[in-house]
Amino acid sequence: MPVVLPLWAMRIHIVHAHPEPGSFSSSMKSAAVDVFEAQGHTVSVADLHAMDFKPVADAADFGSRADPDYLVYALEQRSNLAAGSLASDIAAEIEQVLAADLLVLNGPMYWFSLPAILKGWIDRVFVSGLFYGGRRFYDRGGLTGKKALLAMTLGGQAHMFGPDAVHGDIEAWLNPVLRGSLYYVGMTVVKPFFAYHVPYLDDAARRAIMTDFRAYLADIDRAPTLSFPSLDDFDDRLCPKPGA
Repeated sequence: MPVVLPLWAMRIHIVHAHPEPGSFSSSMKSAAVDVFEAQGHTVSVADLHAMDFKPVADAADFGSRADPDYLVYALEQRSNLAAGSLASDIAAEIEQVLAADLLVLNGPMYWFSLPAILKGWIDRVFVSGLFYGGRRFYDRGGLTGKKALLAMTLGGQAHMFGPDAVHGDIEAWLNPVLRGSLYYVGMTVVKPFFAYHVPYLDDAARRAIMTDFRAYLADIDRAPTLSFPSLDDFDDRLCPKPGA
């Protein structure tokens, strides 16, 4: 496949969440690295299982405490961010996200959502006071100007998903991730890539999906993005403006 020249060189951070190195999800991660590096982009990877990344947000994430008697996680995030006392794994991932132009979240679909380790990465890394806070959310969030892509594998077949399909709209049940996490902190959300029915496909069908995935990544600058409301459409009380 010919290399598609990008509009500009990017820094890309891939957060990968599959426990099996030989999985199709892991192959997608490796393919993403290959495609992006071939285009001249700079790529970093957080392989959460290989890193033994801690998914649970708790008091151990903080080297100091603004309130030692009562844990308000978001407030301690702010305090420890200012003090430079966040846990080292959190601080390292924050640095990668801030440096990135594109964030790719990759892994399997579990129970209509993300794997726990990937959800825990969001819980711990998307820190209050930096990524969001006050009226700094959605298109005014701390990560405006960056893009995010969700690239996931699942067992269901494509015809099972859609407004009138048996499982409903796949993007609708991922709204807590697409809108409530990625867009909430200000990122432009690229239309997700889903690899359907992967555990039950033969090698030829898997190769076809991987070819499609590589082509999608190769033209990521021009990939469609999801549409969400702008805070400009709401008043100071966050009620919809007339006619918005």
